[in-house]
Amino acid sequence: MPEILSLLPPPVMFFVLGFAAGLLRADLSIPEALARALSIYLMIAIGLKGGAALASPGATEGLWAALALGIGLSFLLPLPAFLFLRGALRIERETAAAISGHYGSVSVVTYAAAAGTLATLGVAQEGFMPAVLAAMETPAILTALLLARLGAGPDQPRLNAGKLAHEVLLNGPVVLLLGSFLIGFLAGAPGRQQLAPFTEALFPGALCLFLLEMGLMAVRQLRAGGRGLSWGLVGFGMAMPLLGGTAGLLGAQAIGLSTGGIALMAVLSGSASYIAVPAAMRLALPRADAGVYVTLSVAVSFPFNILVGIPLWVKLAGA
Repeated sequence: MPEILSLLPPPVMFFVLGFAAGLLRADLSIPEALARALSIYLMIAIGLKGGAALASPGATEGLWAALALGIGLSFLLPLPAFLFLRGALRIERETAAAISGHYGSVSVVTYAAAAGTLATLGVAQEGFMPAVLAAMETPAILTALLLARLGAGPDQPRLNAGKLAHEVLLNGPVVLLLGSFLIGFLAGAPGRQQLAPFTEALFPGALCLFLLEMGLMAVRQLRAGGRGLSWGLVGFGMAMPLLGGTAGLLGAQAIGLSTGGIALMAVLSGSASYIAVPAAMRLALPRADAGVYVTLSVAVSFPFNILVGIPLWVKLAGA
């Protein structure tokens, strides 16, 4: 088997199957209720496993450095994205700010696919990485709002800070992930052993089904909003994950994370949010073109990260 295929485990291949089926307009679909249930399961499983791993002796070593690195990357990565979008592609300010926020935040599903790949390859990782994932959700949103406000005209719509804070800090994925992480930490090793059939044995199969749906959804979003994407934006959607991933890779090496931790940090900093940030941008920047920033994140960067980014960062982290 070619070496690259060893980095494309069955869940990723199911994403390819879904994407191909969508392109070919095959009569294939995953019920929406099942897709939502699978996403809930994945976040619970990731949180429980991470919390239980963090409860083991010595597992917190490197935690604060990793959190600082993740938060710093989330704050800073929107800046080069915004400058490129405004300078080279001449994207309108609010839309450029909204897009840039997506590329500083993170994708839970991309993280889950990377964690599954590492598990398949037998590569160990730090137990606190789900906490880093949760910490990287919000800072990029604040940077995006700051970029949108700087230089904006007096007719800028008034921001409802209360609604925005509620949407950002209490959105379902973040609450579920952090809550499960806390439960896993409090339950410790006995809880992990008790829940292993749920959190570990079922995880690969659930991820296969969910990535199959994500492949179908990527094609649906591409058909719905693809007309708003220029070739420049498509190139940006593939180049920005490489820039962010490289920053995460080098930063994780500098703070001494394990091979698995380096790969996951690169995946996180190279991913693009399509849950928390779109919801926040709809509230905070209603004039931004949602058809562009959602399509770019879901239909361009997500497939690129699944098919190219994860194998690349796993291989480079191992090297």
